[in-house]
Amino acid sequence: MSYEAWIAKRYLWSKRRHPFVGVISVISILGISVGVAALVVVLAVMNGFDEDLKSRIIGTRAHLIVEKDGLFDDAPAVMERLKSVPSVAGAAPYVEGQALIQSDGAGSGVLVRGVEVNEERRVSKFFNYVTQGTLTEKPNGVVVGCELARRFGLRLGSQFQILSQDKAKPLPYTVEGIFTSGMYDYDANLVFLNLRSAQELFLLKNNVSGVSVYLKDSGGAARAKRMIQKELGYPYFVHSWMDLNKTLFGALRLEKTVMFLILALIILVASLNIAGSLTILVTDKTKDIGVLKALGALPSSLVKIFAACGLLVGLTGAGTGLAIGAGICWSIQRFKWVELPKEIYYFDRLPVQMNAADLFSIFLVAVGLSFLSALYPAFTAGRLNPVKALRYE
Repeated sequence: MSYEAWIAKRYLWSKRRHPFVGVISVISILGISVGVAALVVVLAVMNGFDEDLKSRIIGTRAHLIVEKDGLFDDAPAVMERLKSVPSVAGAAPYVEGQALIQSDGAGSGVLVRGVEVNEERRVSKFFNYVTQGTLTEKPNGVVVGCELARRFGLRLGSQFQILSQDKAKPLPYTVEGIFTSGMYDYDANLVFLNLRSAQELFLLKNNVSGVSVYLKDSGGAARAKRMIQKELGYPYFVHSWMDLNKTLFGALRLEKTVMFLILALIILVASLNIAGSLTILVTDKTKDIGVLKALGALPSSLVKIFAACGLLVGLTGAGTGLAIGAGICWSIQRFKWVELPKEIYYFDRLPVQMNAADLFSIFLVAVGLSFLSALYPAFTAGRLNPVKALRYE
């Protein structure tokens, strides 16, 4: 340990320091700890929302969808061409459209999605969310979301009607299954049919709305999108799951950034307390500074001593805050003691996911602000004249 660091440690933790220095230092450490802990928890929750949304969106839809300008009447040929793209793991046709569900005199608009039952298992995790029954190839069999089933009192075997804009009369359907994705919008407004029944409902004959594409790596969706678009060309258009939910994830990123900046102000306020406590410490140690200079200590060494004081406070506060924040995140994740209304937040629990990059950024900001706040009193100590410091000693 260098003598500058040794002296800095003695100045901070010695019992012979000015009493205000100790009080303000403790307040500074607590302030930094609270700010860091708040940042850790908030960013972990934001990451949790982000990842949970991604998994649920990808669970009910594929990584990419291919649409066509005009009638999509060549789905088998398109799926065959997609096999030449290295990142593609599977592809399946789908039909999608708006319709009206009617049951016991009540009605509601829903999104109807028709899928190829066997192929859909390779392009989405939809069947993992089916909690009762399952989707089959039987004519007019459907799987509905749990919230939609609750609203209309539907159970396995219940019958209702669906009317599309292409049909003059509504068609009868039987509930074959109920799914729970955890996203309220999907569970309340999504109805799954087999592909043939959906084509009949929307009068598409053998045409489809598009082709779902499942990738080997969901993180490479942007690159795969470019490759597939290049392979298919016009009149086909490729959309990734990020494109289809750009507004939602853009809002989450903006909220995460704003929350980081707002909560970083807590750390900034605590850092200003460090500047105040070190200024008092410099005044209190004027004689010591004069003696050190008289013994040959360089101004840079004095700057290092008081900068190290600020750094030690920052490291202590940031380390304590990280531990507290991680503990809170663990308790939320372990005991799930925070519940949310699904109608507002999509989820019934508070998702938490700590990210190593976020933790490093928070630690770096906290320690960096603490170090910067210590520079002014440190340079003040470095400029102190030893003659004036020892004149009245």
